[in-house]
Amino acid sequence: MLSHVRIAKTRRRPAHPAGTGVPRPGRAGGGGVLSGLLRAGGAAFILQVLGGGWYTDRALGQQLRDTVVPADRGRIYSADGVLLAANSSCWTLRASPREMPEDKLALAAKGLAEILELDEGKLLEKFSDRHSNDCLLRYRVDRAMADAVRDFCEANGITGIRINQDSKRWYPQGEFLASVLGFTNVDNAGVSGLELKYDDLLTGENGVVLTAVNAWGYTLEQSYETERFPTEGDGLRLTIDSCIQHYLENALSYAVQEHHVAARAVGIVMDVNTGAVLAMSTSPSYDPNEPRVIADTAARNTVEALTGDARKAALQLAQQTQWRNKAVSDLYEPGSVFKLITCAAALDAGAITKHSSFYCGESISVAGTRFHCANHKRHGAQSVTQALENSCNQSFIQIGARLGREAFCDYFAAFGLREPTGIDLPAEPKKSLYYTADRMGPVELASCAFGQSSKISYLEMAAAVCAVVNGGKLMQPYVVSEILAPDGSTIEQLSPVCKRQVLKAETSQTMREMMEAVVLYGGGRNAQIPGYRVGGKSGTSQKLDSADEKARIASFVAVAPIDDPQFLCLVCLDEPHSWTTAGGSLSAPVCAEVLEQTLVYKGVPRITEAPAASTAETAADLPADGDSFDGA
Repeated sequence: MLSHVRIAKTRRRPAHPAGTGVPRPGRAGGGGVLSGLLRAGGAAFILQVLGGGWYTDRALGQQLRDTVVPADRGRIYSADGVLLAANSSCWTLRASPREMPEDKLALAAKGLAEILELDEGKLLEKFSDRHSNDCLLRYRVDRAMADAVRDFCEANGITGIRINQDSKRWYPQGEFLASVLGFTNVDNAGVSGLELKYDDLLTGENGVVLTAVNAWGYTLEQSYETERFPTEGDGLRLTIDSCIQHYLENALSYAVQEHHVAARAVGIVMDVNTGAVLAMSTSPSYDPNEPRVIADTAARNTVEALTGDARKAALQLAQQTQWRNKAVSDLYEPGSVFKLITCAAALDAGAITKHSSFYCGESISVAGTRFHCANHKRHGAQSVTQALENSCNQSFIQIGARLGREAFCDYFAAFGLREPTGIDLPAEPKKSLYYTADRMGPVELASCAFGQSSKISYLEMAAAVCAVVNGGKLMQPYVVSEILAPDGSTIEQLSPVCKRQVLKAETSQTMREMMEAVVLYGGGRNAQIPGYRVGGKSGTSQKLDSADEKARIASFVAVAPIDDPQFLCLVCLDEPHSWTTAGGSLSAPVCAEVLEQTLVYKGVPRITEAPAASTAETAADLPADGDSFDGA
């Protein structure tokens, strides 16, 4: 609300300034008087009757000065009631140069430049414009700076400086959930994240203070003020649970540091049955209270080492990168995590059964192109479940061939991998990168079947795996559960949206069994959680558009409890530089940590007799991570 402290004294003008032509008595004769009265009467008629509205509005505009009182933005809360985005009081400083004493302009410029950290010369130039009735000095300063300005002006008898109370966005949790929340600009408008997506709803209605002034713009000595109070914007309650978000951010941040992740990391936790996003993180993050400060030390050092235009361009790129919600806005090669989609589609279409068998030798040739498994592993004869456990490229090339390109592309679309998920966050790509059936040859089908040659978003992958395990329903991801009135009451409750049925329920059941086998006996063993049944799949995808041939994305998706699916966790480390790049080794433990904390927090009891990990030869022969990547 506007502060009513106004450091501005009124200066009155003469009633009749020189040169206004005030008539002197005895100059006009009788006829002249009559003629003058008639002319005056006609003019009065025209002014009062024909032009009354225009002149009245103009007169009112000269007699009242309106000052906008900025409204607070609506507050944002987590699902468990933690305040994530609020408002704090600040002060905007303005000047009316025509009201400032002329003999103190230089003093005002010097003193205020020091307090406000502004250029003295530019301030003096503003103050010297004696026709100006209003100019901005500085937006949204804190109380200490506002008080310093007030004290300086009062001590030196400087009038014409206005200190207006203002409001600015404040994120009490700092970096927490920054890529989802976004931030606002100097005008308190949303720039990214939820602040941008729901900007119209969060923006309140500004108030106004009307102050009486004379025709020259000076405040009248016998002035009055009237107010229209500002109205706070509507608020949001999120699906994000602050505890689960903390679990994810802590584990992801540690993994980024431990494995020297060069291109940031993504983590998503979802309710598999509703599509509600319980946690979402891109690491490293940034502080939305200071969004233009580069939070990542390495990126900041790189920028600071440059000069001139190169530094300016690098700074802009670094800022845009840290603001970008990688989980929603970036496309990536999902790698072997995608084998869950290929397997589910083939089972659902009847192209294979869980008893189908395949053979993996040294390599497999498709239209003259040879493909092999990771580390040139030969898996021999395998069932479908074993092929998933071993993340066998050659077996999934055969599964893709049995499914056929038409059916493959149909299921790809049905899983929502061609279109935006529809999440209520901005900057989601309009489409992913994929082959249509008419452009897909045998080689393209082969590479797509094991997760290369297509690029989708991280969120699309998470939503698709939710459909694999939840009975086959593709749920629309969402992060806002309620629209709130300023008093905290609920205006609107947002419900889950099922986009379509992708799989038969029995197919989903079979996939859950296979995913559990991957964690018990295969390349997902690092995702095991004592007392809980977990299903999952690893991925170690080659970044085909990277100049670095060794660049990989290490990923893992885990679901628990897999016998009664509730929570999904997807973790992707983009370009790790560690002892391995395998998703089953680097990302699976992160999923396990986050899911175990989530299950305990949500009160899901541990089971006393969990299935024992197999000591069968097929499991014992697996490398530390049985995942795979490129075709060669």
